[in-house]
Amino acid sequence: MQADEASAVEARVRDALREVIDPEAGINIVELGLVYRIEARAGAVEIDLTMTSPTCPMGEMIEDEARQAVAGVLPSGINADLRIVWEPPWGPERMSEQARRHFGWDGD
Repeated sequence: MQADEASAVEARVRDALREVIDPEAGINIVELGLVYRIEARAGAVEIDLTMTSPTCPMGEMIEDEARQAVAGVLPSGINADLRIVWEPPWGPERMSEQARRHFGWDGD
């Protein structure tokens, strides 16, 4: 896969993951900082996700929705390798500025 094609696939995957909302937080998993890595390679896209906690009651649902969202945007012949990872542990510092504002943590 050429670099420009890989970048385009990674961008499509990231956009698709923006549609996956953490129901407890009410914001998408990209802005929450739950998406640790998206890397397109020949024949596959590797995606590392985490949850806010290993005991997250919505974890399986979020994972299923993420898999469905990604599958819907991948070109034919490209598979998704989605993994749940726990290192490094998630913390609120991983959230985007938009997510921090959503929770009223704008630093003011």
